Amino acid sequence: MTKRDFYEVLGVSKGASADEIKKAYRKKAKELHPDRNADNPEAEGQFKEANEAYEILKDAEKKAAYDRFGHQAFEGGMGGPRGGHPGQGDFASAFSDVFDDLFGDFMGGGGRGGGRQRAARGADLRYNLRVSLEDAFSGLQKTINVPTSVQCDECEGSGAEGGAEPTTCPTCSGMGKVRAQQGFFTVERTCPTCSGLGQIIKNPCKGCGGQGRVEKDRALSVNIPAGVETGTRIRLSGEGEAGMRGGPSGDLYIFIEVAPHKLFERENSNLFCRVPVSMATAALGGDIEVPTIDGGRSRVKIPAGSQSGRQMRLRNKGMPALRGGGAGDMFIEMAVETPVNLTSRQKELLREFEDLSEENNPESSNFFKSVKNFWDSMKG
Repeated sequence: MTKRDFYEVLGVSKGASADEIKKAYRKKAKELHPDRNADNPEAEGQFKEANEAYEILKDAEKKAAYDRFGHQAFEGGMGGPRGGHPGQGDFASAFSDVFDDLFGDFMGGGGRGGGRQRAARGADLRYNLRVSLEDAFSGLQKTINVPTSVQCDECEGSGAEGGAEPTTCPTCSGMGKVRAQQGFFTVERTCPTCSGLGQIIKNPCKGCGGQGRVEKDRALSVNIPAGVETGTRIRLSGEGEAGMRGGPSGDLYIFIEVAPHKLFERENSNLFCRVPVSMATAALGGDIEVPTIDGGRSRVKIPAGSQSGRQMRLRNKGMPALRGGGAGDMFIEMAVETPVNLTSRQKELLREFEDLSEENNPESSNFFKSVKNFWDSMKG
């Protein structure tokens, strides 16, 4: 399903200001909240769609990336701009700005610039993992390497040399924003001194430059359960990007893709295998051996007179259900094979067989009778 444009979701223009975007989201959040729309089954999906749109458009860097590349800016191996996986943030993350505007002054924290952002939660990460159909059948334990941000060991995440506490920014007095009067208007901008954090570090840590985190590849062991399919999502809590200045880490989301198989095609928990059968076996009947996804073999009886496309079912030989409940079935589809590279003797025998088999091909006889009747009717 094609994603809707984020500006369209919130009902604002592309040139809308941050305040206009926030007001539009606040209105949508109140209208679409599931608790207020118990009779509307589509409200929850629309609520999550608005939440995802606001997660991107409220952030200046993500918004710029979206304006330039659209939804493709947040797709791929690690998902979009640094650490972003739109749509996976929870409701509290998206609604925090609105909550601060409504209640920040009464909580003694001075709004967004109070102390909350100096320990901001790290971003969620996305990792695409491709597995074979055999691994999806049996499940596996796999180690993956994830490039991410981890807590700086030198300052223990504080961002300050020696672990010292940051101090209130003198430019914005801890608000994280500064205001300037331009004629009749008051313009509010992110504080250039503290970059909106509300605090500064006088002696930044040399290892992380005051960020409290450093870039590093991490090796993680992931348990892939039996029965996964393309689109399955596995969440590793706290394994995402480290938070700023000691903040909690985000989550890591692993998206599974099951690779195509040479022998089997999958449809939910069922498997399909196309098996060639000789013309003689299809005509006379017989037994054949077919492979199963667990590496075993099963004998299948071919009834005499079988035609191409005929299917036979092997119960419980398909894929296991992801959350228990047994296994699917395996379907064998026959493909009657016409012999090639015939010898003279084989050709002679087939011609003799053809002369004697007029009554053995009822489908052909009925078809050509219908064709003859059609032509006769056209002449009439």
